[in-house]
Amino acid sequence: MLGRGFAFVGREYRLVVGDTEQFIDMLFYNIQKHCYVVIEIKTRTFDPGDMGQLGTYIAATDGILRADNDNPTIGLLICKTKDNVLAQYATSAVNIPVGISEYELNNLIPDDYKSSMPTIEEIERELKD
Repeated sequence: MLGRGFAFVGREYRLVVGDTEQFIDMLFYNIQKHCYVVIEIKTRTFDPGDMGQLGTYIAATDGILRADNDNPTIGLLICKTKDNVLAQYATSAVNIPVGISEYELNNLIPDDYKSSMPTIEEIERELKD
């Protein structure tokens, strides 16, 4: 759950940027903050190059979707793991509102569903294929 005021805009949200199509993993609009929120999810450890992708999506969202009365778009990068020092350097090198967070699949699945769900290793194998 993201918190209060979030409206879901789309999953794999398509933006035409120049001559290319770009697909944002998830796009939300925060009604209270009056801004778009771009969320990118990585099934691997954080890589500094991810900041370039996220920054492009944020700038494109601002350029294409943002209205005059909207605040600047915020970005959130969710990775399987991250090196906090590397992430700190990567975020300090950009001048956009971004955050980087880790996820842990075990915490996302309720206990009573775990026995009927694939293991983390099975999911990761499937995503790699």
